[in-house]
Amino acid sequence: MTAASRPRRSANSGSNWRQIVAQYQNPDVRHSVGQILTSLVPYFALLVLMYFSLSVSYWLTLLLAIPAAGFMMRIFIIFHDCGHGSFFKNRKANDIVGAITGVITFTPYYRWRHAHAIHHATAGDLDRREAGDIWTMTVNEYQNASPGKRLGYRIYR
Repeated sequence: MTAASRPRRSANSGSNWRQIVAQYQNPDVRHSVGQILTSLVPYFALLVLMYFSLSVSYWLTLLLAIPAAGFMMRIFIIFHDCGHGSFFKNRKANDIVGAITGVITFTPYYRWRHAHAIHHATAGDLDRREAGDIWTMTVNEYQNASPGKRLGYRIYR
């Protein structure tokens, strides 16, 4: 490859990635509140529309459920970041918003926060697998598994 044909590195690649992500490492209450508003307001508006659309068409209701699911996912991301204590600088604010968003996403906040912290502490350690981890078998477990279980594992993975 000649120097002329080598792709140039853009200003946003390679070694300066830390500088690029640095602006996102500290919570900003304005951004946090903005994320809450742009997630919760459309989500609840869609729920109301879905309720009223039931009298019009189930298909319309189902169609509205698609963006509602997307907004619920955004709400779960807020919930997740609160669980990590990274959505707000204040732990109490993280816990309040986390508990509220947990109700919306049908996930108990304090229990999930504890289990998720264990997940991060033990990720990749097959001797300390917990609920919520991706099913991973050791070589020995795979070799001792029934053919049906092996097939299921191969399909899953």
